[in-house]
Amino acid sequence: MLKIYKEENILRASECDLNSQWKPSAILENMQEMAGRHAELLGVGRNALLDRGMVFVLTRVEVEMDRYPRHTQTVATETFPMPTRRWFFPRYFIFRDEAGNEIGRGGSLWVLLDINTRKMARPDAIASLMPDNSDLLAPLGLPATVAEVSGALQTGHIRPAYTDLDMNGHVNNVKYMDWCCNALGIDAMRDKCLRRFDVNYDLEIRPGQEIRTELRTLGDAFSFCGFEGDQRHFDVGGMLAPR
Repeated sequence: MLKIYKEENILRASECDLNSQWKPSAILENMQEMAGRHAELLGVGRNALLDRGMVFVLTRVEVEMDRYPRHTQTVATETFPMPTRRWFFPRYFIFRDEAGNEIGRGGSLWVLLDINTRKMARPDAIASLMPDNSDLLAPLGLPATVAEVSGALQTGHIRPAYTDLDMNGHVNNVKYMDWCCNALGIDAMRDKCLRRFDVNYDLEIRPGQEIRTELRTLGDAFSFCGFEGDQRHFDVGGMLAPR
């Protein structure tokens, strides 16, 4: 059984920002694709789960970057799951440069979603198909709850567009990071990078919903939340650092 999956990719222009560096949302997309490819090899990929009436959905993610690679540079990503935690499937990622140096790391928590009820499905049948990686060392702790900072507040509204949606019929996890970077603004994202970012996915967002966003900044710390009425749908948080 393949305990760790590894892959190298040359950064394309579409994966880079106005600084020619890896976009935060592109990092999340890389993690999503790597998790999907490893799951396929383990026999728990999308099609196999759909036959059972389920799909994997992401609930939390955390990323730390020591350095952002640039356009045309090679990034090596390795990913591996860790033992299940009740309803949750932890999965970790390590990013390396062309010389093999670690430049970042990520952690994620996944659950099984019943596609008919849109509720969590029991993990029992799938857990037995995952490799025993209890001997591996996770590069981060479990992704935590995003803390809302107590700084200046900016509000906005977003209605999901066609390009925000994925094959599961809801806003894809990477889009929340784009929404957050857009809210932080061009000037902030030109001069600074995200040293660390976390995303909590509380409730899926589907077509037709209008989401009220709240961005708070306090020094280099920020939090970005989305609500429909009083119902919280997502939280993004993190720390900025000079590029």
